[in-house]
Amino acid sequence: MNLNRIHAGRRPRRSPSPARRLPALLALLALVTASTAGAALPLAVDGAPLPSLAPMLERTVPAVVNISTRTEVRRELSPLLQDPFFRRFFDIPRERSRKRHSLGSGVVVDAAEGYIVTNHHVIDRADEITVTLQDGRNLQAELVGHDPETDVAVVRVPPEGLSALPMADSDALRVGDFVVAIGSPFGLGQTVTSGIVSAMGRSGLGIEGYEDFIQTDASINPGNSGGALVNLRGELVGINTAILAPGGGNVGIGFAIPANMVREIMAQLVEYGEVRRGYLGVTAQDLTPELAVAFGLESRQGAVITEVAAGSPGAEAGLRPGDVIVAVNGRRVSNSADVRNTVGLARLGQEVTIEFLRDGVPMSVTMRSRAPEPEGMAGGELHPRLADARFAEVNVGGDGRDAVRVGVLAVERDGAAWGSGLRPGDIILAVNRQRVGGLEAMARVLAGAGDTFSMTLQRGGRILRIMLR
Repeated sequence: MNLNRIHAGRRPRRSPSPARRLPALLALLALVTASTAGAALPLAVDGAPLPSLAPMLERTVPAVVNISTRTEVRRELSPLLQDPFFRRFFDIPRERSRKRHSLGSGVVVDAAEGYIVTNHHVIDRADEITVTLQDGRNLQAELVGHDPETDVAVVRVPPEGLSALPMADSDALRVGDFVVAIGSPFGLGQTVTSGIVSAMGRSGLGIEGYEDFIQTDASINPGNSGGALVNLRGELVGINTAILAPGGGNVGIGFAIPANMVREIMAQLVEYGEVRRGYLGVTAQDLTPELAVAFGLESRQGAVITEVAAGSPGAEAGLRPGDVIVAVNGRRVSNSADVRNTVGLARLGQEVTIEFLRDGVPMSVTMRSRAPEPEGMAGGELHPRLADARFAEVNVGGDGRDAVRVGVLAVERDGAAWGSGLRPGDIILAVNRQRVGGLEAMARVLAGAGDTFSMTLQRGGRILRIMLR
């Protein structure tokens, strides 16, 4: 192309020689260098280095691992294809199976023994558990034990070249403390996010049986489950377990299981392979401002006993409906969730001291927890939708049948009743809006309920309504 035609009316300028360009280039280089130096971030301010989480993370991150699982899911063939003639003629196996894979995170808490803490839902029903360390090693893990009620599990790998995190006292956390979440979201590998403690003692979410969550705005996403929530000293303060995601993504509301709860659960899983919870036979609800006024109490913190099972340790110790629990084993309680969590962590046979108010007078009793009595009714005898639950009659205070309700003793996780929202400890008040005062009354109502019905429940200080379909 003719450049003279593009620059019509102008004469092309002759380029200067390299020798004549050199001084100008050197001047330009000096100017650019000075400008870059002026725009660079300082390494220190007033002689002090800029704050960074990098040194802490360099010590912490190697203790957080990726966990992948493989589960073989078997599917039964249709009744037609189960006929031996059809299977032989078409060479069809009796069962077909497919493999399911999942990803999560875990935290090495004991390098000498190879113990790793993660979530129960990360390894639930897994046939094979693989742990990937930060250095790239893949190790086969064995399941030590798991507890669906708190969503805590412990696995073990060969204790070779591991780095562990120390556990902090999670009771010392305060709202506003800085925390860092470490895990492997979406299978991307090690990822670090930061935030603060947004709230403490979150419960009543219906996520687990025992809830005492740390809430944080540090981003927690799928794959972060079982990962670490650490303080700025690099100590483990919680195990990341869930998020509140109305739109399916992170909205800055994540939950972690406190390290103190993890420590207690892990000790039993390592020793027994399961959690052996004691039973006191006491049910309580929150001390509301209205109840506090009715009882003539100035404090608004505590839990009111609503039911004491006959023959239980609580009944033998003399506890009554209407007593207001203010502390368990020396630890102050704010609501019924605190009582449930503290008692739920007590080992089978452990002594439990309950401080309470009766007619405003401070009192204290000590009892020994024991295994719950294997009684009650299987839910399948009441309705097919309740086949994965177990029920029993409980006394909610007072005399006669008017004081009898139906309590939920157990619910199998991943069953229809659990998926509909039924939880152990719930008190059933009504079915299809018809009051039920015992198992016999509940059976009569369910007999004509059909495939879909509603239940009105009391859970702690709340009244809930769920649908079973």
